Amino acid sequence: MGTQSDELATYYAKKYPLALADSLSPADTYLAERYQEAWQVAKRAATILKGRYSAKKVAVFGSLVDRSRFTRWSDVDLAAWGIPDDRFYAAVGAVTGLSERFKVDLVDP
Repeated sequence: MGTQSDELATYYAKKYPLALADSLSPADTYLAERYQEAWQVAKRAATILKGRYSAKKVAVFGSLVDRSRFTRWSDVDLAAWGIPDDRFYAAVGAVTGLSERFKVDLVDP
């Protein structure tokens, strides 16, 4: 026995097979690939922040840590501890330029 949303999805897929068949599969694949790409950007950013800007800890937050909230408009949200105050904005500049496809937000917790 599934959840109500699973049951509704099954019902509408059977009732309107042509309406859902083409729109769901490519979107799911696209979103899954985008999610993986966002994680790659986050990992590269963490490496840069730790290596060049002396960050002691870097954490990801927001929709990237909750796959169910990740959408095609999601960005990469990072928090970094230990970056010296006089280098923080240089670090922001370094990570915001990592990807043309994702906005990267860096905060100092």
